Amino acid sequence: MSDKDRRMTARLLRAIILLPGNVLVLIPAVTIWATGADLASPDDTRFWLAILIALLSLVLMGWTVSLFTGPGEGTPAPWDPPKKLVILGPYRHARNPMITGVVIFLGAESLMLWSWPLAAWMVTFLIANVFYFPFNEEKMLERRFGDDYLRYKANVPRWIPNIRPWNSD
Repeated sequence: MSDKDRRMTARLLRAIILLPGNVLVLIPAVTIWATGADLASPDDTRFWLAILIALLSLVLMGWTVSLFTGPGEGTPAPWDPPKKLVILGPYRHARNPMITGVVIFLGAESLMLWSWPLAAWMVTFLIANVFYFPFNEEKMLERRFGDDYLRYKANVPRWIPNIRPWNSD
């Protein structure tokens, strides 16, 4: 592994531990510890539904992270963002598929553990991002990428994906 690859791996691990590590693991674990939960058993339909939902969201999150680290030349972290505007894969359908993947995974955790407090954390996380993106993240992206981002923003919805992908050509 080259020095450049090692540095990128370290940057990515830091971003993953600090962001999704807290949102998807630490906060849910503390919530479950404080409130309890009823883990679904494999003979319960919600167990398999939660597994399926979690796997699909992990695929989506992995895909978005690979686009940020590959073509975007950065990480998902706001302190180490992509250097290039990413308009590939799921980003051609919606502007925030990574956050969508996180919210869906939190929903899977809530279902698997039948936890209303965990569902409340999912809603809190979603609401925080509903405000954070237009008032903070999008302003930074407009400054960083200028007209390219404004054109993208005008053609691709923030949360609810378009069925047909946007073609920036």
